[in-house]
Amino acid sequence: MVARLLNGCTLALCTPPPALAAFAGRLDYQARRLGLRRVDDGVRLAGGLGFTLHTPFTAPVCCDWLSQGGGHGHAAGEALLQAASGLMSVHGRAGGAPRLLGVDYVSTLASVLALNGALACAVGQWRGGRFPRCDGSLLGAALLAVGQYLADATAPDQDGLAPAVPGEAAAHPPFVSADGMRFELEALEAGPWLRFWRSAGVAADVAGQGWQTFQWRYARAMAQQPAPLPAAAAALPFASLCELARAAGIALSPLRTLAMRAGDAAEIELRRRGPWAFAFPPAAPLPPDPGRAPAALPLEGLVVLESCRRIQGPLAGHLLAMLGARVIRIEPPGGDALRGMPPLAGGCSARFDALNRLKTVIEIDLKSEAGRRELKARVAGADVFLHNWAPGKAAAFGLDRDDLLALKPTLVYARAAGWDDDADPGLPGTDFMAQAHTGVADAIASASGTRGGTLFAALDVLGGAVAAQGITAALFARRARHSGALVRTSLAGAASLLCASPADPGCSGAFPTADGMLALDCRDEGALARLADLLGGTPADGLAVLACRLREKGTSDWLPLLAGAGIPAARVVEDLARLPRHPHAGPLLGDGGYAQVNSPWHFPA
Repeated sequence: MVARLLNGCTLALCTPPPALAAFAGRLDYQARRLGLRRVDDGVRLAGGLGFTLHTPFTAPVCCDWLSQGGGHGHAAGEALLQAASGLMSVHGRAGGAPRLLGVDYVSTLASVLALNGALACAVGQWRGGRFPRCDGSLLGAALLAVGQYLADATAPDQDGLAPAVPGEAAAHPPFVSADGMRFELEALEAGPWLRFWRSAGVAADVAGQGWQTFQWRYARAMAQQPAPLPAAAAALPFASLCELARAAGIALSPLRTLAMRAGDAAEIELRRRGPWAFAFPPAAPLPPDPGRAPAALPLEGLVVLESCRRIQGPLAGHLLAMLGARVIRIEPPGGDALRGMPPLAGGCSARFDALNRLKTVIEIDLKSEAGRRELKARVAGADVFLHNWAPGKAAAFGLDRDDLLALKPTLVYARAAGWDDDADPGLPGTDFMAQAHTGVADAIASASGTRGGTLFAALDVLGGAVAAQGITAALFARRARHSGALVRTSLAGAASLLCASPADPGCSGAFPTADGMLALDCRDEGALARLADLLGGTPADGLAVLACRLREKGTSDWLPLLAGAGIPAARVVEDLARLPRHPHAGPLLGDGGYAQVNSPWHFPA
């Protein structure tokens, strides 16, 4: 394994405004683990953060990332970005009202995208293009996070969506056992789900009602459950529930804390190396294919073969396509089954299209010898092969890294997994299992005042961005080493990055007004005192007490008053269908039959 991929390169970082300290911190965290030497240039960028990537092989790449989150001309921090993008509302669906996610999610995602864009410019320069800048916005990163939910909300065909559960249905996973253990469960098919709940004493029809909404949780960020299900869980000790789960064929995971996770050898290794693992094959160095010089986008002319399902892997491919790569998506005969998931736009699932619209799709039966031969033939003309197959599947197909690197030694072979290969806890590598096992769910619960994590697919989205970034970094290293590369990323690695330092929501949150909700960020010095003056209280009252007075006026009435007092605030977007008309978010969206999130990167000449 190569511990420091970019030794000899430097990241010159501007002094961040206080609101973007988490963004700057995550950027620095990744840069150091990739081997970039960090220096401070002493410059401050109003309303954003700037940095410059210096490499021994290219001209400097300058990057400006602005907030654009409704911060009244100042840098908008985490709370305002979550509010203005609709992320706060998606996270709050399970509880019935928008809620601060409680971790530095937008800041972390934006930092991954920002460094990825800079590295892509370096790759583009080395391939003969001119890419001196890569700019973006933190709001654009936040919109990318909710892109599938935005597609869902704005697609024209809303038929076939998840039905409501009749009767009392306020409970959501995670569940709580009789001995107080909070736990997540994962079932990818109805049969095991029904067997588990039937063995726990739940009637078949009631368990079936729960399955109807449970299977939609990735799509809707909700999983309302009929009351008998959490009641049945609460009647049995956790050990007994685990026995029933094993017999039924489903997985359970307790919600571990970050403190529990910190002692794991896997977490210690992730903190040391970062969320990626790189290796270079021992084959004799070969000169890279020259290709053609990119013109409009830095990865233009590069070819990515992608064989991925669900969210994490497809999003990685989507981001590489946004950077200009030609992404060829491999689907089974008949196409990916998720293409038919409602709601539809132009005959295809809007959610599916949001992750795959920029790709060329081919159908190959990888279970057949002919299909595997076809894939191997295509590898000869590819630069990257990306998959998120289950452990052991690549070897069973004869398509493991050694198999394909033998065909093309300059290939970047990438796997986006749930767990690191040497630290698999024996759980399905899905978002909510990863949240529970890595401590992310408990961290979100503690900060959000909820029982569990988020039903927003937080780790899938962040994991996809980390995978794309790892591939871009490997492409850069490939140019230096004239050889192929191996890249492994995981949801567990994304979780480690997200929780690399504790979030400090401080004096921030979302609060009701007379006609909606406002997000406030009073972490800056003096902001709470100014809010107290505006609302007729004292700083000793605290933000929660002071914010109760926001109910006296409407959101539109409060925004200019707060701006005049120098208090960062933003309207909480509660209906994602309104985002295309949002003054800051609208320009970052396109219309393709539903609201499509544009590329988070901009490459000025």
